[in-house]
Amino acid sequence: SLRCNESFSMERLELLGDSVLKYAVSCHLFLKYPKKHEGQLSDQRSWAVSNSTLHKVGTSRHLQGYIRDGAFDPRRWTAPGQLSLRLCPCDHGVETSEVPLDKKFLTEDPKVVVGKHCDRGHRWMGSKTIISDCVEALIGAYYVGGGFIAALKLMKWLGVEAELEPSLVEDAIKTAFLYSYTPKAKDIEDLELKLSYKFSVKGLLLEAITHATVLEVDVSYNYQRLEFLGDSVLDILITWYLYQKHKDIDPGELTDLRSASVNNDNFAYAAVKRELHVHLQHHSGYLESEISAFVKLVSDSCSLQGNKAPKVLGDLVESIAGAILVDTKLNLDEVWKIVKPLLSPIVTPDKLELPPLRELIELCDSLGYFLKDHCMVKGDTVHAELRLQLKDELLVAEGCGQTRKNAKGQAALKLLKDLEHKGISSKKKKQETSLVDVPYSLGTDGDICSQANNTCPAMAPCKKQKTILSNLETAKAQPSSACNSNKDIQAIGPINMKKGGPRQSLYELCKKLQWPMPSLESTERKSKSLTECGEGSDKRKVYNTFASQISLTIPDYGLIELTGDERADKKSSQDSAALLMLYELERRGKVIIGNQ
Repeated sequence: SLRCNESFSMERLELLGDSVLKYAVSCHLFLKYPKKHEGQLSDQRSWAVSNSTLHKVGTSRHLQGYIRDGAFDPRRWTAPGQLSLRLCPCDHGVETSEVPLDKKFLTEDPKVVVGKHCDRGHRWMGSKTIISDCVEALIGAYYVGGGFIAALKLMKWLGVEAELEPSLVEDAIKTAFLYSYTPKAKDIEDLELKLSYKFSVKGLLLEAITHATVLEVDVSYNYQRLEFLGDSVLDILITWYLYQKHKDIDPGELTDLRSASVNNDNFAYAAVKRELHVHLQHHSGYLESEISAFVKLVSDSCSLQGNKAPKVLGDLVESIAGAILVDTKLNLDEVWKIVKPLLSPIVTPDKLELPPLRELIELCDSLGYFLKDHCMVKGDTVHAELRLQLKDELLVAEGCGQTRKNAKGQAALKLLKDLEHKGISSKKKKQETSLVDVPYSLGTDGDICSQANNTCPAMAPCKKQKTILSNLETAKAQPSSACNSNKDIQAIGPINMKKGGPRQSLYELCKKLQWPMPSLESTERKSKSLTECGEGSDKRKVYNTFASQISLTIPDYGLIELTGDERADKKSSQDSAALLMLYELERRGKVIIGNQ
């Protein structure tokens, strides 16, 4: 997993395996249950690919024992036959080496160190879904290494029902062969020309373009079952294409590319662009007006941002893909040759546009700002308000829509424009270093915060600071006049003094008060002689020490800058600075800290 801090992880394979599993299960259900409608098939698929189901199949094969969910600790490593010099007695209450699958062995205690194993070999895993994620990653790995047949064999070994019987494919083809397509022969022929593919069984294509509103006596079919199948077909084809095409991008960006490519709006746009919509067979005036309005938007080259495409158009593309799959007897390569031109151009990282709300959230994260939202329902409309506190100004934007997502998206779009007018955009690289870390990601040493982007160049020696305790005593002895000017004082609980605790407390305080995130800059002092630093049990002698300067801008108040004590490592020095900032905020009447 990512917690191993290696240059690779299972996330890319997990993304691919998710699509492979979905496709295999969809094909199995489609062929095995020809009489079940799309809703029933979807419910069965959701259960089959759910995290709880995958957790059961994974633990039945004892995969949890092979999962690596923590960074390698050389201090705990021993050669076979040797005992560790650093003992870690077991306090989990389990006498056996294997932990039973029981709720009492689940915990949300933030003090638990993930990945660190005791002398019996027990260890905590950091995610409830890590076993199901591992199952998907294994399926993805087998698909990459041995193709779909290898992935199917792994699924069979795991106990996932995804068998594909060739005889059932023939049965599906025979059923569609009985559909009379003669009255629609011209439509079928024109559509085949646009697809550049001639169906051996025309009834499959007729089924793929027939909407449920067609209630004629001799029509007992519609496209919904093929749409169910085609959804998984396009998912695996596009995911596999992106996986192979973009080998150097991180899993998060790969997920974004898939989301941008595999969605109803994208498929609907492809249907209109290739004029597939004119072949849709339906008896609905509402559908006709909805489709016409969307076609006009596309033909006028209007921005589709915020304009939801009719679901029926995306369904049409999916059902056609499903029909081609059955007609080619489940030949994925052949299907891709046909649908790729329809969906081209497929989005690339440089052309990727995130939804407004997602873009705003990521921009705020990178700049260290917190976003607050409030939604209210009035009749059939949802009204959303987004508030963004900059260092010197509060930005407020409102939006409305039929859903919370749409309303917040409209408000986010307005905030992005306001930020762009101020010279702040997601494309602009941040010049300053933002707060140290995002909490809840544990490192090798049990640190609560991760340390991904904070660089620490060697600089001139820092001036030695007084200890934090003496700073606190001075602060309490000299109360600030600022206390009297603040009516509302935020109370927080006791500060966790373990590694990462002070930074987490400061982070949560800033989030609660919607203050911009503090920035931390660490400097290193190199020495040829040993220097004593730290306090209590952390006191030790080292050659190199670190000191961190912290800056916090409080809206309508000002900037506070402090430098923490020297420590033996960078993260400890940042904790020192964060702790000093918390005590300074208490001295100034901005916060009340609970008793330790």
